[in-house]
Amino acid sequence: MQEQVMSLTQFKSTASQLLQQMHNTGESVVLTQNGSATAVVQDIDTYKRDQQALLMLKLIAQGESDVEQGKLYDQNKVFVDLEQELLAEQ
Repeated sequence: MQEQVMSLTQFKSTASQLLQQMHNTGESVVLTQNGSATAVVQDIDTYKRDQQALLMLKLIAQGESDVEQGKLYDQNKVFVDLEQELLAEQ
């Protein structure tokens, strides 16, 4: 992932142009204040993609933890139980 580093003041003066550039390239901008990184700006599509990727990683980690703890369920039993619940609701 590409990213630019710039001061908050510099970003403010070119915000519109930079937002368009981020939208076109998917590149992020790291903003600095008093010489230290303080924030990251990215376009909404990149943000949503990153959030979805993080969610998938969390689900994978949760699944691995469940396997390690022996929290396993027989697939056929799960489907039979779901089918019975659905039929009972009718």
